[in-house]
Amino acid sequence: MTALPELSGKVALVTGASRGIGYGVAEALIARGDRVCITGRNEDALKEAVETLGADRVIGVAGKAHDEAHQAVAVERTMEAFGRVDYLVNNAGTNPVFGPMADLDLNVARKVFETNVVSALGFAQLTWKAWQSENGGAIVNIASVAGIAPSPFIGAYGMSKAAMINLTVQLAHEFAPRVRVNAIAPAVVKTKFAQALYEGREEEAAAAYPLARLGVPSDIGGAAAFLTSAQSDWITGQTLVVDGGIFLNAGVG
Repeated sequence: MTALPELSGKVALVTGASRGIGYGVAEALIARGDRVCITGRNEDALKEAVETLGADRVIGVAGKAHDEAHQAVAVERTMEAFGRVDYLVNNAGTNPVFGPMADLDLNVARKVFETNVVSALGFAQLTWKAWQSENGGAIVNIASVAGIAPSPFIGAYGMSKAAMINLTVQLAHEFAPRVRVNAIAPAVVKTKFAQALYEGREEEAAAAYPLARLGVPSDIGGAAAFLTSAQSDWITGQTLVVDGGIFLNAGVG
């Protein structure tokens, strides 16, 4: 990255950000002058992301999102490096199963909830206690349209994202007025995580969207930047659907 803007004085922690949506969010926040801590499971991928985004403004903390020790270290490292953590973006997630709910392994369901929901709550608790309770800030939870409407064969993922949307309103109520908490519900975004949903048939998949394309990480990055900006200071407890218009197809005719 070149010609970075002046520092904004704000700091963000973005989970699951070595690639995909999380990386797009980190990129958008850095582009406006924030400093960022990113997390991810793969240490090599995380190091590469830090170098690409700019090691003078970004740190990386490797670990599994559902690991409470990792959560604590990520928040501690952010505070040590930057002295504050204004924004939390809960993006880390998993979807290890594809199939009907009737055959869903309950242990897999538990794993999905641990990673997608419980970890988000853990990070929110820690950032609240470390900085936000006294100084304010914002939290953005990356949910999914799968949490709003049925999504065949990814039901466990959809259930977890519905829970994340509810977690958003619970935290928005409890953390007000200090901290605003909102969610983003993307449709299919072109990432390795979602590759199975469009690989080999991207043109066909995109044709279902009124805007005639799938999402890209910067679409979600822009939404996250808005929800952590002064322009959204009177918005909390909301879920912003970023879906290329796909829900319009539920209308009559």
